[in-house]
Amino acid sequence: MSTPRTAVVTGASSGIGAASARALAAEGFRVVCAARRTDRIEALAEEIGGLAVACDVTSRESVAGLAAAVEAEGGVLHVLVNNAGGAFGSDTVEGADPADWRAMYEVNVIGLLQVTQALLPALRASGDAVIVNMGSTAGRIAYETGGGYTAAKHGTQVVTETLRLELVGEPIRISEVAPGMVRTDEFAMVRFDGDEAKAAAVYAGVPDPLVAEDVADAVAWIATRPSHVNIDELVIRPRAQAAQHKVHRVSTD
Repeated sequence: MSTPRTAVVTGASSGIGAASARALAAEGFRVVCAARRTDRIEALAEEIGGLAVACDVTSRESVAGLAAAVEAEGGVLHVLVNNAGGAFGSDTVEGADPADWRAMYEVNVIGLLQVTQALLPALRASGDAVIVNMGSTAGRIAYETGGGYTAAKHGTQVVTETLRLELVGEPIRISEVAPGMVRTDEFAMVRFDGDEAKAAAVYAGVPDPLVAEDVADAVAWIATRPSHVNIDELVIRPRAQAAQHKVHRVSTD
């Protein structure tokens, strides 16, 4: 009986992260579910036959614990999904709270950096690995009241591109998935600090926005391409969204 391939998904406690963990498990991966909320990842790991590891990607000590857990599993990693991220606040540049911008940079860029650094030895040990970084269409275009998040997700994109240049010739593929409008349970609520009306307004009248499973399907597809195939970037939007500022909405009256 062959040893299952291993995957790590950060931010696995909800949304795209949890859906990606399920999708990879369905493809036969043994998934390490990493996030801060242990109750959620423990339930997810039990559901999919994976392993739950409490991890705050902004903490080097916590990330070291994730790397130690991977080492204890055999020290070989085939897929890393750097999904942990988030948007905090929706103010103009003039009115923005610098603490929100620091928090977004810490999780979307520094967190990605720290996890990747810690797990590169295990990825190399597999002899055939894939890193999938969760970006955003916000990492490709600016829009009003999104300065902090767009800056952070542009950072995600550039780190991905740099890593691909630096690791060329090694058996590690580097990909980015950049979703547009995705309706999940928490993203908009976190961004608007729990304001349900503002969160709902983002999706008001939008027929069939993306859901977490749509993005997870893309993650699993990238992770299961043949070894010589690298998907540099995959931009995925709902049909109703032509661009960041161009969204088709229907009347809800």
